[in-house]
Amino acid sequence: MRIKRTTPRSGVGRRTRLLAVTVGLVTAGALAIPAAQAGEARPDQFSATQLTQASDAVLRADVAGTAWDIDPKTNRLVVTADSTVSQAELNKIKRAAGPHAGALKIERTPGKFSKLISGGDAIYASSWRCSLGFNVRSSSGAYYFLTAGHCTDGAGTWYANSGRSTVLGSTAGSSFPVNDYGIVRYTNNSISKPGTVGGQDITRAANPTVGQYVTRRGSTTGTHSGRVTGLNATVNYGGGDVVYGMIRTSVCAEPGDSGGPLYSGTTALGLTSGGSGNCRTGGTTFFQPVTEALSRYGVSVY
Repeated sequence: MRIKRTTPRSGVGRRTRLLAVTVGLVTAGALAIPAAQAGEARPDQFSATQLTQASDAVLRADVAGTAWDIDPKTNRLVVTADSTVSQAELNKIKRAAGPHAGALKIERTPGKFSKLISGGDAIYASSWRCSLGFNVRSSSGAYYFLTAGHCTDGAGTWYANSGRSTVLGSTAGSSFPVNDYGIVRYTNNSISKPGTVGGQDITRAANPTVGQYVTRRGSTTGTHSGRVTGLNATVNYGGGDVVYGMIRTSVCAEPGDSGGPLYSGTTALGLTSGGSGNCRTGGTTFFQPVTEALSRYGVSVY
């Protein structure tokens, strides 16, 4: 799910949507795995080309509430579907995959994917709230902050309070869909701009690894931790809002957490995009890799 803004954008084409992750049922017990039928490819026989073709087929099926990425351990394309995805829609995905349907591993996750908004503090646009990702600066010394692109999309001025009386700055760049990052330039020189996420100092940025223990902070749910479960995920939020190259995690998030930081110790990793579930029962959340945004705008964490 993209982690949505707490209030929908009026007059803006894109609406907040939840992404669905499909979690497959695993049969317990000491059961032998049947041998593959003649002519059927074993999981370890799927080539990179076949997996790419399967991924392209899932994209063409265009089922909102789904996300997918390649699991290098099982050599399968893991398709996660949320509670809004019907069995008929799953069958549509399998049909679209055709001869590569065997490469799919369908999993289901509770809830619905949706977009969500020092790092993690609340920031306010004209009619919605998101979360600040990381404070950054350019080589010339200008100060900015990063957040989600679905937050900056259609936004002009940003404020530090719900009454919208304390200006932070103005959107200087935005990329959504395809990517999900945006940058705001500070115009208020009296605002403190620490290079921290809460009390955690951030000194560098990097790309995560599968299995890495990570932490997320957001203005709705505060600080939560979990593991990276996949990389380079494609997420279909519906309505043409498809994002690529996302980090998939087991960390929970809720509306308003969008744009907030994902990090590990002093290392910045990502910006909260969306997900499913909540922080009471858990869920799946996706993040825009922060290194891409830093490179695109020529800024750095500090």
